[in-house]
Amino acid sequence: MRAIQIAELEGPHAARLVDVDEPAAGDDLVVVDVHAAGVAFPDALQSRGLYQHKPPLPYTPGAEVAGVVRSAPEDAHVRPGDRVAGLTMLCGAMAEVVALQPNRVFKLPDSVSFEAGAGLLFNDLTVHFALRTRGRLSDGETVLVHGAAGGIGTSALRLAPAFGASRTIAVVGSEDKADVARAAGASDVVLADGFKDAVKDLTDDRGVDIVVDPVGGDRFTDSLRSLAPGGRLLVIGFTGGEIPTVKVNRLLLNNIDAVGVGWGAWTFTHPDYLQEQWAELEPLLASGAVPAPEPVVFPLERAGDAIASLEDRTARGKVVVTVR
Repeated sequence: MRAIQIAELEGPHAARLVDVDEPAAGDDLVVVDVHAAGVAFPDALQSRGLYQHKPPLPYTPGAEVAGVVRSAPEDAHVRPGDRVAGLTMLCGAMAEVVALQPNRVFKLPDSVSFEAGAGLLFNDLTVHFALRTRGRLSDGETVLVHGAAGGIGTSALRLAPAFGASRTIAVVGSEDKADVARAAGASDVVLADGFKDAVKDLTDDRGVDIVVDPVGGDRFTDSLRSLAPGGRLLVIGFTGGEIPTVKVNRLLLNNIDAVGVGWGAWTFTHPDYLQEQWAELEPLLASGAVPAPEPVVFPLERAGDAIASLEDRTARGKVVVTVR
């Protein structure tokens, strides 16, 4: 089969299209013919050896797929011919065939394309975990979203209203990203430079209830200052490069929370959680209550460019590669 491999930790452009053997499929695995694979920020970090999970070289990048079931265990919830999305959990997705644990395979609504399906799971399940489980989003609350033109950001803007948010404020780094945030459903869009004062004006000095932060860096403190009493800052990642620190007296004096959002780690300690998440998300996608993402699509041959677009922050929304 065709697959992308990275043999040297020299960055995204080390990715090469090669021919490799199909994965060995045990009787307990679901084998999927892959039509599209998602690209996520960990792919860029892994390509330089900077992510906490370091696969042995050479490896195939990619954590999420969409395709058609070729075979499945007798007792599995999917059957051959089913359209599905699935999680490899960090490696192996950018290939024509994958073999997955059954609890990491999800039936894809007919209304969702393979390209959109490959861009669903990593971001939408992370944001679901962030807003519902860790952030305790309540009806009528206001959500501030950093990195709003990126994959996590656009996912948060799509999902927050379905989970009860009455207002979403998108923070973007430049004017050209504002249209992406608006298309994803943002109520308001502000620039990262001076966002704290803009949020203060938009909320009549009250602040926001939740901050979704996949960026980190030097905007972290102003994010804390932008929270209303009882507000929660959700720490999802550090695409800005710098891991910030927090002076906990700010949490004490303002009755606010800084909350870690480690979705992947949670799924390993809560094995039924992925299917519980999909049981809530799938009807929203099938009904159109939550629109499917509209990813930026690269051919498999340009997987290196696709990964690089996340590293250099030129990506707009979710990025996927087509495999078939």
